[in-house]
Amino acid sequence: MILRMSSMFLRTLREDPADAEVPSHKLLVRAGYIRRTAPGIYTWLPLGLRVLRNVERIVREEMDAIGAQELVFPALLPREPYEATGRWTEYGPNIFRLKDRKGADMLLGPTHEEMFTLVVKELYSSYKDLPLSIYQIQNKYRDEARPRAGVLRGREFVMKDSYSFDIDDDGLAVSYELHRKAYINIFDRLGFDYVIVKAMSGAMGGSRSEEFLAIAENGEDTFVRSPGGYAANVEAVVVPQAEAVDASAVPAAEVVDTPDTPTIDTLVDAMNAKHARSDGRAWTASDTLKNVLVMLVHPDGSREPLAIGVPGDRAIDEKRLGAQLEPAEVAAFEESDFEKHPSLAKGYIGPGVLGAENSSGIRYLLDPRIAEGSAWVTGADKPGFHVMDLVHGRDFTADGTIQAAEVRDGDPAPDGSGPLESARGIEMGHIFQLGRKYAEALDLKVLDQNGKLVTVTMGSYGVGVTRAVAAIAEGNHDELGLVWPREIAPADVHLVATGKDSEVFTKAAEIAAELESRGLSVMYDDREKVSPGVKFKDAELIGVPTIAVVGKGLVDGTIEVKDRRTGERADIPVAEVVDHLVATVRS
Repeated sequence: MILRMSSMFLRTLREDPADAEVPSHKLLVRAGYIRRTAPGIYTWLPLGLRVLRNVERIVREEMDAIGAQELVFPALLPREPYEATGRWTEYGPNIFRLKDRKGADMLLGPTHEEMFTLVVKELYSSYKDLPLSIYQIQNKYRDEARPRAGVLRGREFVMKDSYSFDIDDDGLAVSYELHRKAYINIFDRLGFDYVIVKAMSGAMGGSRSEEFLAIAENGEDTFVRSPGGYAANVEAVVVPQAEAVDASAVPAAEVVDTPDTPTIDTLVDAMNAKHARSDGRAWTASDTLKNVLVMLVHPDGSREPLAIGVPGDRAIDEKRLGAQLEPAEVAAFEESDFEKHPSLAKGYIGPGVLGAENSSGIRYLLDPRIAEGSAWVTGADKPGFHVMDLVHGRDFTADGTIQAAEVRDGDPAPDGSGPLESARGIEMGHIFQLGRKYAEALDLKVLDQNGKLVTVTMGSYGVGVTRAVAAIAEGNHDELGLVWPREIAPADVHLVATGKDSEVFTKAAEIAAELESRGLSVMYDDREKVSPGVKFKDAELIGVPTIAVVGKGLVDGTIEVKDRRTGERADIPVAEVVDHLVATVRS
């Protein structure tokens, strides 16, 4: 069917929406692809739905190509399966909960591991039924605390989630690689730059985990890579434990007077002014040990204080910290919390009172850069005083280590492949080797070749379908509007009729009909009382990759064809224009 703009449900906007922050959000609203319904909830208008369906088609084709089979679960789900896996509690406020008229607890599905596991349990019982890969493309619901950036981070979104089921870990490795290759094909076809990075499994559990990130300045995820090929989400960067050093020559720890030094900068200045180093080198922030207090809020609502020791020249990365502590959420350590722990001297906290076995009873974790035998300047647990030459392992210990400090450009890659460089990206896909977490929780077992019941091992593979539309828009636009890759665009050709001459509209309609008969999808701007300037602006904004203009050139027997991606224009004879457009679209 030809999309006639005179009757199409479409209104473009000349101004950016007030709540839009990123280009994709601005342009998808302005070009008439989506409309905001509520924070984090969007209506897909006809034009946007065509793009969304194109993304779904590509995902579906590549999943089918590896033998995965499609099904669809309900979005409204019972509590019991999520109770069995512990996620009814672990998800905390991030899921939409409701009760039916009989008082039974229900939820809107945030993800469907439990349902996939149960349907296989109900239908399959033998190793002969495996391997199996099944998937769905369906709406998901998560009560995001801060929905933002249009459909990039919403509370309702479309996702493709698939799961593999194998009899053993070798089979899982094969299924994982099949999905990985399918994802490479999907993202190659979607038309944006992406990178595959090592990732955290987080609350999903499992072992091997990788993310597919669309490279974008506005991306929420930070990743790092090295010249030698290392690539990881910052949450997944594992800093190796620093090797122990000899502390035999370090003098005994000494408490020194450092009034009015509650920050690292003021401490360094005071140490250089009053307590010069014996080796003549100036004190720097990297010589100090900073102890940061946070409060963990567990899914059941209980609160647990936690102390983290990091070198004073490093900040705590909130995303790295949060990833290490899931499913607990990290909250600020407030004044009321200090009142409950009088041994803590705010601004002068040291290891002396920290640790599960010490006076505060607060669990104490150290950054792995803090080597056993290393000496530090840190708080003396008394206002106005610090301690110097405090040696890890000699004068203080911790309850463990944690990967929470920031990762910087220039840091060495964990695999020794060179210095790290950071960039931003949008998470588009995430693949996990889940293992047996959900199968064990829901008792998914089959008989093996020896007639013995064994627990099935699973893989989990997700693609953000609505997010893909925004990510493609982020990477494919200019100052005039969207510039869709051809396979994603809402139409193959945007045909524009300009002027008041009826012959123009007659010829344009003939061309549109012939293009449709040749298998092309056509958006035809047949609006008779709209100026050429408005039509051209709309065409640029909407972003169909090929624009054909039937206008004043018709008297000379030509039609202008423009490549929206390159800006190149050509005058094509009327008799040849259909063949030219068909060849252009199919090239």
